[in-house]
Amino acid sequence: MQNIRPILLVIAIVGSCGLLNPVNAAELLREVPAGAQALSLQGEALYAAELNDSARLNLETAQTNYESDPNDADNIIWLGRRIAYAGDYRLSIEIFSEGVEKFPKDPRFYRHRGHRYISIREFNRAISDLETAAELMQNLPSQVEPDGLPNAQNIPLTSTQGNVWYHLGLAYYLKQDWPRALTAFRNGYNLGGYDDNLVSTGHWIYMILRRMGNEEEAAIALNEISADMIIIENMSYHELCLLYKQEMEIESMMAANGDDPSNAAVAYGIANYFYYNGHRERSDELLQLIVSGSSWSAFGFIAAEADIANPRR
Repeated sequence: MQNIRPILLVIAIVGSCGLLNPVNAAELLREVPAGAQALSLQGEALYAAELNDSARLNLETAQTNYESDPNDADNIIWLGRRIAYAGDYRLSIEIFSEGVEKFPKDPRFYRHRGHRYISIREFNRAISDLETAAELMQNLPSQVEPDGLPNAQNIPLTSTQGNVWYHLGLAYYLKQDWPRALTAFRNGYNLGGYDDNLVSTGHWIYMILRRMGNEEEAAIALNEISADMIIIENMSYHELCLLYKQEMEIESMMAANGDDPSNAAVAYGIANYFYYNGHRERSDELLQLIVSGSSWSAFGFIAAEADIANPRR
């Protein structure tokens, strides 16, 4: 894997423009080998993939916009997001940390920093940020969150509020705190919105309830999920929900491996499905297949790591 830091030397100019704080947020993070972004829960160093041309162009645009107005909240957010999409999660955390200092009442900075704390396996920090975001957004109107990677129809599907609850639920899930994870995902589900949001949160709600041993309640949680839903991008979560409802066979689903985020999500859902249906060996084999893949920042990948790391599973 190629270290992303040299590619992002263009960002060095940002420090002279006043964005980077002398108290470097990354210095407070867990130490990693030179060039690495994180350590897996099994202790393996994780490195960023090579930056592609599209990501490079988007990053340069974000930096240009920031330089034109370094005190604009949106410019800081997009610079942090583009750096994260380029693979440098630790630097993106620095950017969002400066945003927190400049705009301490804006939940978006805590939401995005919390997400990237999850990426680098700093779950407690993620929970702290996302809980703060949840408090700050209580009296705010629902706010559509623009997509960094637009879907085929170029329709943003999520809100800041929905993403806060989703990522908070995920952070608690990764710590296997089922009750708090369930509450967060249900808060997100109850926001409604596009069918994509119902299947993505419904998938995690179902898995949590099954992990808690509440099989009947888990089945009820999928009552609003159906095969004729209009799904724009979360096909993998939709397929998993239909699998749980016994309306789809595993063999007809997407390829289940860990080589891209969608496949990691499918593979992890199937691994859980095997687990709570009594096929422990098949579940463990699939978890190992997921973490042998390359998409180490995918949520399914991180969840597989968490299950492998927990001997009580």
